[in-house]
Amino acid sequence: MIPFTAFYGMHMNPFDKGLSSKDAYRTPDLEQMQGRLIHLRDHPGIGLFTAAPGQGKTFALRCFSDNLNPNLVKFYYICLSTVTTSEFYRQLCVALGLEVSYKKSIMFQRIQDYFFSMSTNKNVHCMVCLDEAQYLSADILWDLKMLCNFCMDSKNCFSLILLGQPVLVSMMMRQPNEALRQRIAVSYSFSGLSENDARDYIGDRMALAGASPYIFDENAITTAYGSCNTSLRQLNLILTKALTIGAQNQKQNIDSDIFLAAVNDISLA
Repeated sequence: MIPFTAFYGMHMNPFDKGLSSKDAYRTPDLEQMQGRLIHLRDHPGIGLFTAAPGQGKTFALRCFSDNLNPNLVKFYYICLSTVTTSEFYRQLCVALGLEVSYKKSIMFQRIQDYFFSMSTNKNVHCMVCLDEAQYLSADILWDLKMLCNFCMDSKNCFSLILLGQPVLVSMMMRQPNEALRQRIAVSYSFSGLSENDARDYIGDRMALAGASPYIFDENAITTAYGSCNTSLRQLNLILTKALTIGAQNQKQNIDSDIFLAAVNDISLA
């Protein structure tokens, strides 16, 4: 069976999630998050970013981290959030290259000393991202407030990025998290793709792959957008499946019927 990339004259799958960040399509959400992350890079503090699944928040983070100067900024990413407080400290120690201890208080001090030394003595800015932060326990959120407290709360020695689903905003509004919420310097909640964004995105991706933008007819794109629920990940899945079905059936143009078949295939997968 001929691959759809060959059938449609593409030199790559333009909707693959493994595409390099340098080829990223600059959605409005990505641009908004990038601007705030750059602020955190230049002014240490806490950032809160939320989005529904598949809207591209982790990809936006990757685009940002890929362009950091490693001599000036150390970036650490942790995505396992369903852990105990002690396990969280062990994860962070391992990520930072610090010795793990069976005592939380010792790990806490080692972590703070590391951030303080990197910031004050080496002039290196550390940025720590906790992905899927909506799963963090109340105890970990409480400890994060203390972990960010340096020199009697007079200095920020690293940036903390909390990345999660929209429920994370509600969590931050709870009274026990008030002190942590007050420390948030920047925040952004994704809006998701509009239909015009989706059309521009599809045209840009097809051009990137060296393919004709007219493979998809106008009504087909409307069908695809209506089925993705503003999720870029879901749209990519639908587009890839539609191209696969189109190539299998020797269709030079992808219409609404093929998109509906692609949506049905994905929902049954």
